[in-house]
Amino acid sequence: MRGAGLWQLGQSITRRLAQSDKKTVARRYFASEAELKKTVLYDFHVAHGGKMVPFAGWSMPIQYKDSIMDSTLNCRQNGSLFDVSHMCGLSLKGKDCVPFLEKLVIADVAGLAPGSGTLTVFTNEKGGAIDDSVITKVKDDHIYLVVNAGCRDKDLAHIEEHMKAFKAKGGDVSWHIHDERSLLALQGPLAAPTLQHLTKEDLSKIYFGEFHILDINGAHCFLTRTGYTGEDGFEISVPSENAVDLAKAILEKSEGKVRLTGLGARDSLRLEAALCLYGNDMEQHVTPVEAGLTWAIGKRRRAEGGFLGAEVILKQLESGPPVRRVGFFSSGPPPRSHSEIQDDKGKSIGEVTSGGFSPCLKKNIAMGYVKSGSHKAGTKVKFVIRGKAYDGVVTKMPFVPTKYYKPA
Repeated sequence: MRGAGLWQLGQSITRRLAQSDKKTVARRYFASEAELKKTVLYDFHVAHGGKMVPFAGWSMPIQYKDSIMDSTLNCRQNGSLFDVSHMCGLSLKGKDCVPFLEKLVIADVAGLAPGSGTLTVFTNEKGGAIDDSVITKVKDDHIYLVVNAGCRDKDLAHIEEHMKAFKAKGGDVSWHIHDERSLLALQGPLAAPTLQHLTKEDLSKIYFGEFHILDINGAHCFLTRTGYTGEDGFEISVPSENAVDLAKAILEKSEGKVRLTGLGARDSLRLEAALCLYGNDMEQHVTPVEAGLTWAIGKRRRAEGGFLGAEVILKQLESGPPVRRVGFFSSGPPPRSHSEIQDDKGKSIGEVTSGGFSPCLKKNIAMGYVKSGSHKAGTKVKFVIRGKAYDGVVTKMPFVPTKYYKPA
C-alpha cells in the first residue's frame, strides 16, 4: 500500500464502520489478515480499538477510537505513541563497517561523532534512491540503521550483495538484523517528560539525532532522539518481550495525554513536516538532489564521491537537477498522489507525490515534482483533479515548523 492512500483509507474505513454492518466491512478490508505478519503489539492494538489494515505485508493500526484529525492534533499538542516494529533495524559491525557503508550511502559516515546519526539515502548506479534510512554511528566499528518495511527485502539483498564483494576483498564487516527487537516511536511535546519517568538517564542531555544504549522501564533499549512527525521525540528499539510493558508504561506515565496513534495520523504528520515517504516522494529514478536532500550529502562526499551513482549526483549538484520536490497550498479538493501539476497557462510541469488536508493548518497541502524553473515559492500552478483544474501555489517547506530538540 502506498502511504498517500493512508489518509483516504482511514477516512473510508471510519465512514463505512459508522454507516454499515461492521462484519462486512471487516471482511472487505481485512480479508488477508491471516497472511499478514503481526508485531508483538498486535493484540494490544486490537484491545485499544485499533483498526487494523494491511501495510507492507504487516497488519498495522491505521487509527484507534479517535479520528485521524484528532490524533494528528493531539500529537502536536501532547504526544503520540506509534508501533513501528514493522520497520527493519540492523547493525553493521567490524573495523571496516564505515568505509563499507559509505560505498552505499551519500552520508559522511566517517565524519559522524560516536553516538550521533543522520538521515541518508541508499543510491543505485544511476543516482536514484533505493531507500532512505536513519543511520547512527554507535562506535567506529558499529553502525545501527533502520530501513523501511516496504523496502526491507530489496535493501537487505542490496546490502548483502555488496557485503559479499567487500568481504571477498578482505574487508572486515558483518551484520545482525534485529528481528528480536520491536520499535516504538514516542513523539510530541510530552515525549521527553513522559519517558524521563522510565529511565535514570538525563534525557535533556540527549539532542536530536543522538543515540544512547540505556535501560528504559527495566529493559535494555536503543534510544534515538528522532522521529517522523516534525516534533521532538524518540524511537525506542526494545527487546520484543518487553515491548507491551513499555507501551503500557508510557501511556500510564503520560496520564492519558499521550495516545496510541496509527498510520493515518503518522502520514498527515510527516506530510505537514514535509518529510518524504519512500514509494511516493522518493523512488528508484529520483536522486537525492531532486528530492531536496542535498543537505544530506556530506561535504567530503561531494568532493570525493565514492558512492553508487556519485557521477550523476555530483553533476546535478554542479549544474542543477531537471526536476525538484516542492510544497504547495491549494484550493478545491486536496491534490492526491499522481495529480497532474500545470503552470498558469495550462502546460504540464509535474506531478503530485503526496497530498491531503492539513489538520493543523486547516488547508490543503501537497508535495510533488516540477520542472526546474517552476520551483520557486510564490509560483502559481494548477492541479488537475478528476478532470478539473484547481488553483495552487508553490510554498516553502515544512508546512508546520519543526520542533526538534537541539542545543541552544
